[in-house]
Amino acid sequence: MFKVGLTGGIGSGKTTVANTFAAYGVPIVDTDLIAHRVTASGGTAMHSIREQFGSTFITTEGAMNRTKMRELVFNNAQAKQLLESILHPLIRIEMDREMQAISGPYVICVVPLLAEEGNWRKRVDRFLVVDCAVQTQVANVIRRNSFTCKQVQAIIASQATRQTRLAVADDILINEINRSLLPQIALLHQLYLYLARCSIPLQRRILSNV
Repeated sequence: MFKVGLTGGIGSGKTTVANTFAAYGVPIVDTDLIAHRVTASGGTAMHSIREQFGSTFITTEGAMNRTKMRELVFNNAQAKQLLESILHPLIRIEMDREMQAISGPYVICVVPLLAEEGNWRKRVDRFLVVDCAVQTQVANVIRRNSFTCKQVQAIIASQATRQTRLAVADDILINEINRSLLPQIALLHQLYLYLARCSIPLQRRILSNV
């Protein structure tokens, strides 16, 4: 199956894009949703998280305390690496399991850390980046999550830069108020159907002007 890796910074509109592709009948595998499952009560990551971070990072329901963990890893690179070493292998296992159970010409894999982790180039055939201005990201997250501007800026600073994501992109969706996503996604859907049918290597191209 042809695999498209979908990424973008926080508040860029990844979920909206994924939902629009899903409306075309495209299977979606979302690593964020998988991460929530493995860190929920009874999730496969919980034993290691409790063992490595202690019970203060576990809610009374037995799930990972996402608020406390977010505060920790934003200020502690070693803790961030430790958490990722627990979660990432489990997420990849669950992702592969989901992909084995679906069918279709192509699949969208939603991966927030696509640009940060170089090994994703081996796992997907195409990188699709949802791009918008940092000011747009901040406004979207504040509206959606009620975070403060400072909190959102800290999250953005911890992610790959906008330039880094654009540098690895095969295709780019512009998500700004003056650019409708729908016609851009419609065109990309046709492109991915075509690429999925092709058996010859195709040159990378940027669709930033869709």
